[in-house]
Amino acid sequence: MRKVLAVSGGVDSMAMLDLMRKNFPSEELVVATFDHGTRESSKLDADFVADACAKYHLQICKGEAKLGANVSEEEARNKRYEFLRKVARDADGEIYTAHHLDDLVESVVINLARGTGFRGLAVLNAPGVKRPFLDRTFGKVFDKRDILKYAGENNVMFRQDPTNTNDDYLRNRLRPAVLDLSRATKNEVYELWQKQTRLTQEIDGIIDDLIPEDLVFKRAWFKDLDDDVAIEILRAGLIKAGIPATRPQIRDFLKAVREYATNKRFNLPNDKLVRMGRRDFTLKI
Repeated sequence: MRKVLAVSGGVDSMAMLDLMRKNFPSEELVVATFDHGTRESSKLDADFVADACAKYHLQICKGEAKLGANVSEEEARNKRYEFLRKVARDADGEIYTAHHLDDLVESVVINLARGTGFRGLAVLNAPGVKRPFLDRTFGKVFDKRDILKYAGENNVMFRQDPTNTNDDYLRNRLRPAVLDLSRATKNEVYELWQKQTRLTQEIDGIIDDLIPEDLVFKRAWFKDLDDDVAIEILRAGLIKAGIPATRPQIRDFLKAVREYATNKRFNLPNDKLVRMGRRDFTLKI
């Protein structure tokens, strides 16, 4: 399976690119770079990555969008991963990103601050995405200091994203504090993350076995279930039906399942309507 490297031109992804080309045959690697169109210099970043690929004789796929300066982080990330998944499908490969230990700690802290459930602690575990700085592909887990040290010792050239210093973003405000954490503290978070990820996968396996193949659910199932359990079942059913929904939206859906009168409809995301039958409802819309 080929390895689709998500490379932005920043120090993290350029260090990953350098390590991957030194550890794997070039014919296994495909570099994917995406210009979000959020600032004038973003095209220069993509050109910089293309020049590096030409130097190392690596295949590159470039994508672009015109998202504008005011786009949300979520929308930018969604567009980027839409592009990366297409490249991975076309290349019959898996996506590789340069997320490292500091990114992991930042994500856990942010999710905790937002009052996350258990899934918010099992971050960076999307299927089909590899994290070589976290999974010991290069012999160890890398934090930001490890990456900067490697880049300095190996003359890895990179570009600096000016938005990384913008204090409008919570992640940027957290970054200096996370950088200064002891390695022991980061390692504790890493071990807890591994345990939580395994538990989440086990929970997903159990819930998948509970989902009806025909996606027809008995309303009575949800009457006495604990809210968190009921929400997880509905979440899995919605995913299987191809309907994206946030946790608050699923909570509202659960309320409808329990309380709506027969034939009343509930509006799910993307204008999907679910009719509540007297005894059941279906997610095949």
